[in-house]
Amino acid sequence: MAFLIQPFAGLRPADGYAEQVTAPPYDVLNFDESCDRAAGKPWSFLHISRPEIDCPEGTSPYDDLVYQTGANNLQKMLDAGVLKQDESPCYYVYRLRMGDHEQIGLVAGASVSAYDQNRVKRHEFTRPAKEDDRVRQIEALNAQTGPVLLTYRNDAIVEDILNNTSTAKPAYVVTADDGVEHALWVIDQEETIEQLTASFDAMSALYIADGHHRSAAASRVAKERNDDYEHYFLTVMFPDHQMRIFDYNRVVKDLNGLDSQEFLDRLSTNFHMTPSDEPLKPSVPGMFGCYLDGQWWQLELMSDRFSDDPVARLDVSLLAYYVLEPLLDITDPRRDSRIDFVGGIRGLEGLEKRVESGEMRLAFSLYPTSLDDLMAVADADKVMPPKSTWFEPKLADGLVSLVL
Repeated sequence: MAFLIQPFAGLRPADGYAEQVTAPPYDVLNFDESCDRAAGKPWSFLHISRPEIDCPEGTSPYDDLVYQTGANNLQKMLDAGVLKQDESPCYYVYRLRMGDHEQIGLVAGASVSAYDQNRVKRHEFTRPAKEDDRVRQIEALNAQTGPVLLTYRNDAIVEDILNNTSTAKPAYVVTADDGVEHALWVIDQEETIEQLTASFDAMSALYIADGHHRSAAASRVAKERNDDYEHYFLTVMFPDHQMRIFDYNRVVKDLNGLDSQEFLDRLSTNFHMTPSDEPLKPSVPGMFGCYLDGQWWQLELMSDRFSDDPVARLDVSLLAYYVLEPLLDITDPRRDSRIDFVGGIRGLEGLEKRVESGEMRLAFSLYPTSLDDLMAVADADKVMPPKSTWFEPKLADGLVSLVL
């Protein structure tokens, strides 16, 4: 019988190595940043998750050599005893602390068949090239090393178990370079494992917050292997009330042939506009900040422009429908090089910097997408526009991996 989640014998740092192994997620650092972070750190997980840093200069990250190098580096860590696999299936409690914020979740294997049947719900399209990359990485390592971030509607039994477990001494506590603290506990008691498995199996769904390509790749690997047993993929799951979504803002290179006044005049047909002496951080849905020519504007969408559709009512959709598409001719933000995206963790100063440097012409600050909106889109079997959510704090790579 396939359960929604399942414990697994995790591959994790041996005692005394967690600080040396733990690394940022593979997709939040560029090549140069990865090289800098791994310099002088032979056991950094970046040698597995970003193995191109150990290949000859100029090697494509999609070259066969890269995937083989990652597999070789994993084997080196196993041979050296830096990484060890638990002897029996376990769940793991994962606590993140970022400033005053704390969230406590569960590391588990999520059912591939549940994903295929949309019980592990998604809200984004994936790109074939990025899926292919994750498939090749999983196959080369015979393991899943990048966890998929999931969320679920809070459950009292699960919450009690996680909270009680996290009062004991953790197996590891690692403070990353960005100040985020990562702590891990091992759950190997059979009764507690059965309680968690049953509690999650009673849930109607889990929701992907981040990691659509990793989960899609896990599904493809399972199909290609055509084994006669149920496959699971590596996840870290946090309850919905603890998740934090930041704004995901936009910067644009030009005004599509308009001058500044023409652009502002056209904005005024759908927005109430007020100049702001301070950087504008929207305080409610339907409010946007616009930075142009050294001036911030508060844009409030007119009340009759809103929609009840779960996708159309998102602020990222409203900005696209009333500004990006009709005024700036940006119809495909996934591929249009004139637009870029700035996570809210970088602050409004990050937007101003991109514009003041001359790299970009204008910037928009947005109100964050809510988790309720994310779940509503997923429940409706719809997808969000690209770059709708930015979750913080980020998970670490290397604390626990799932061997296939």
